[in-house]
Amino acid sequence: MENPSNFHTLKGYQLQEEVKITPSMEDYLEMICRMYKEQKPVRINELAQLLNVKPSSASKMVQNLKESHLVDFQKYGYISPTSEGQRLGEYMLYRHEVLLSFLRLLNGSDNQLEQVEKIEHFMDKKTIENLEQLTKRLSQKHTTIPAPNSGIPGC
Repeated sequence: MENPSNFHTLKGYQLQEEVKITPSMEDYLEMICRMYKEQKPVRINELAQLLNVKPSSASKMVQNLKESHLVDFQKYGYISPTSEGQRLGEYMLYRHEVLLSFLRLLNGSDNQLEQVEKIEHFMDKKTIENLEQLTKRLSQKHTTIPAPNSGIPGC
């Protein structure tokens, strides 16, 4: 059994992390980097539309990302990731794709975006790397994972 003194709340675990970036900050940075990678730079209003938030919310979050040295931004201009923002954003895009591929294989459906968005912030690097390897192996074998009849609503 785990040592009871090793347990923390979600916030407690987050406070132990080296990089102080919230899940919301990750969502914004991930989208900025996704668009930057596709050579489609965005402004505040476009970012707000992409994330289905108000422009004022997007503006505030971009300011937080700028203060954290993760994006460059001038008022009314395009938003671009800094080198550190690009490094983090590339990892977030990788993590997103690994989880999306795994859940598509696991659930036999392409419609997994909402679930990925909800869980991606809580997976560590080692788990993501292992999921990537597992997904590759299962994909090569064309294996589907049968779902148990759990009787749980939504399952």
